[in-house]
Parts: sequence; C-alpha cells; structure tokens
Amino acid sequence: MRCEVVAIGTELLLGQITDTNSSWIGEQLALVGIDSLFQTKVGDNLDRIVDTIELALSRSDAVICCGGLGPTQDDLTRTALAAVMGVPLVADEAMEEHIIGLFSGRGRPMPANNLRQAERPEGAEFIEQMPGTAPGLLCPVRRPGPDGTDRELVVYAVPGVPWEMREMVLGTVLGDLQRRAGITAVIRSRTLRTWGESESGLAERLAGRIDHLDGTGNPTIAFLASGIEGLKVRLTAKAPTEAEAESLLAAEEAEVRSLLGDLVFGVDDDTMESVVLDGLRRAGLTLAVAESLTGGMVGSRLCDVSGVSEVFRGGVVSYASDVKYEVLGVPEGPVVTTAAAASMAEGVRRLLGADVGIAATGVAGPAEQEGRPAGTVCLAVVSDPVGGGEPVVDTLELRLPGGRRQVREFTVITLLGLLRRHLLDRSA
Repeated sequence: MRCEVVAIGTELLLGQITDTNSSWIGEQLALVGIDSLFQTKVGDNLDRIVDTIELALSRSDAVICCGGLGPTQDDLTRTALAAVMGVPLVADEAMEEHIIGLFSGRGRPMPANNLRQAERPEGAEFIEQMPGTAPGLLCPVRRPGPDGTDRELVVYAVPGVPWEMREMVLGTVLGDLQRRAGITAVIRSRTLRTWGESESGLAERLAGRIDHLDGTGNPTIAFLASGIEGLKVRLTAKAPTEAEAESLLAAEEAEVRSLLGDLVFGVDDDTMESVVLDGLRRAGLTLAVAESLTGGMVGSRLCDVSGVSEVFRGGVVSYASDVKYEVLGVPEGPVVTTAAAASMAEGVRRLLGADVGIAATGVAGPAEQEGRPAGTVCLAVVSDPVGGGEPVVDTLELRLPGGRRQVREFTVITLLGLLRRHLLDRSA
C-alpha cells in the first residue's frame, strides 16, 4: 500500500511555519510498513487543494491531509474533501454538541464559526481521537482502477497542530492503514543516541555490521544527524509478534553497543541533558553552569528536564569579559582558552555552592575574536575528587563547524557530553 502526505496551508509555502508534520508522518508510515513516495505542500486555495488530492489519489492508495481543519474562512480541507468525494457537506449534530460542550467546559464563549468544524463530507467519519476542537476525518473514496473496476481508496484529514495530529495518526490512521494493507507483522524501532563521532565515522565503525544485515534484511540500521540532539542510530526490526521484534532489537542493540562503546549515551527519548542529570542524581552531586557563547542555552536545556531542581543549582551567563573577571574570578587576559573555561567552571561552582561546575567559552562567529577563528570553543568540567584532594579538571578545545546558531547548539551537547564522560570516570 502507498500513502502520501499533503500538507495544507499557505504559511507553509511562505516559510512562516516549518513543516515538521510531514516528516514525522513519513517516519511513522515507514515504521508500520506503509510505502510513502510523495509529500506535497499546497496553499489555501480550494481548486489547488482539490487538484493536489486528486493527483495523490491517482498514484497512491491513501492520502493523509494535514491542516486546514480550523474554523476560519481559509480552512478549506473539509470543502475540498467533499468535492473530491462528490458529496455535500453535512452538519453533524452530535459533533456540534461536543464542540459546544468543549467551550462551555472551559468557561469560554464559543464563536459561531467553530460550528463549521462539525461539518463533514457525507459518507465520511470523524476520527475517534479529538484532543482539540478540530475533529479529524476518514473519507472513503472510489476511483476506477487500471482494469476498469472501482478501487477503494481513503483520505484522512488531521489538524495541523502537531500534538493533535500525532494523537490521531497514532490512535486511528496507522492502524486503519495496516488493516487495509493486510499487514500482520509487527515493526518496531529503537534509536541509540550517540555523540563524539561524525556520521561518517559511525558508518565506518558499523560498516561490517551493516554489510551483514544487508544480507539478512532484518533488522536494519539507519543514521540521522539531529544537531543538538546528537547523532541517532535507528534500529528497526520486523517480526510476527511484538515479543519477537523486541528480542531482535535487544540483540542488535547489544551488537551495536559493542562496536560503538560509550559513544552511545542514551536510547529513544533520552537526551544528553536527561542522562547527565540522572548521573549527577545517582552520584548525589549538584551542578552549576557558567556560559559565555551559549548565552544560557545549557541552563535552558537542563531546565527542560523534569526534576532538574534536585541537581541544578543555577547558572551565570558571563558573556562580557569583565563579568568573567569580576563575578567568576577568571584571571584577566584572554577568555577563549581552556584555562579561562576551567576558571569559569571553578568560579561558578564556588559562587553557587555546587559540587560540579561546567563552563563554555569561545567564538560563535561570524568574526574571529582574540585571534581565534569562529567556531573555536573551550570547555571545562571541575569537581572535587571522590576521595578528597585537589579539584579534578577536564578541559576540551575544539573547532566546531557551521554558522553561529549551529556552533552554539553543538557547544551545548559537547559540554554536556564532556560532563557525562567526567561522571563516568568518577564512577569507574
């Protein structure tokens, strides 16, 4: 079975919103064994939306339309689907009552145009999941096949709001597609998150294993460079049952870990920040952060993790050199050095009463600073040793690629990665 994705909204074409929905849907289709060969964006124009859906139906068995289900005049997906099906739009009384109840339950007046969302093409069904006020649609469509007989096709319409879309796709769309395709096998995936090696370096380390799997076809290995989230190695397995698929994944994970070692810092939803916070928590240590070129990004990432207050004491954004000197006690002189980074880490540790201090300084670009080229980054981690004595200091200087934003993001994960290795050494 082939399913393509049509993302609807002029704002997508103008670049005002990045279309992350289509890439996520494409990933989910692959994971359940549904082929997806085309993804299309179309603006808020009724004729063009109809033409785009018709083109998709001419070459695929199913279409997922994303967006255009709101209550305003430019939300045209329902009308377009009625035209594709050749039926009128009908008001659904039960859905009207449900939408009215949603607003009254929140103590908010309901604009009259919200009742447009209770309309559906005649013969279409509402998708059961409805996390917001926009119901999704499941629309059966019949078109002549190559042999002249009718083919049964389907168009799904889901909202453009990502969390609403995901609940409907996971709750209804994927299962319905598998049923229509007659897929009974279970496909499961596991993502190993890595840092410290390039994508080509990972591929080189795993080349022999990939060659072996190419011969068997199951499981499979794929790479995905994800910036501040690290380099992902995705393992995918197909089996008759979930237990068998999970067993294949567990065995393959062990093989890959044996080849990559401690480059692997987490699995699936782990992030570098959640991993280091867990490590600090297990060791009974607190953390303070001094940031220069990252401007608070490290602290912000840490604070995205639930329970961070048990570990994180706080941070100092010491962007100006005199703040480094006067607040953190960095000796006057060049600030893009590992010595300056170590002084920043020790200074913030002392200032905020933390067990561990980490720091980042460098040149985000685009111009050089202190004679150091853009992308030069100096990092440090400082902590008291397990048995007492002088503080243990780990430093790292490197040259990171990319523009200003990319250098700053890579600095965040690299600094947290240095902290992770520091904690591993402490516990060894």
